[in-house]
Parts: sequence; C-alpha cells; structure tokens
Amino acid sequence: MTGFWMTLYVLVWPLITLSTLTVIVRAFVKEWRQARREGRPII
Repeated sequence: MTGFWMTLYVLVWPLITLSTLTVIVRAFVKEWRQARREGRPII
C-alpha cells in the first residue's frame, strides 16, 4: 500500500505545481495587458 501512495504522490505533485504556475502566469499576463492598454509600466 505504501508503494501506491508514493506513486500517487509522485504523479500528482507535478499537476499541483503546474496548476499553481498556470494561475500565476495568467494573472501576470492579465495585469501586463491592462498596463499596456493604459500606457503605464507594469513595474
């Protein structure tokens, strides 16, 4: 049973990381587009 949970953990961890990274990148792109539209720097 321990092998099953370890395998599940190893397979799910990249999905959790990818989901988090996707949320961060989407928010950044949204803010960047809005800043360009308003003519101001993002920083």
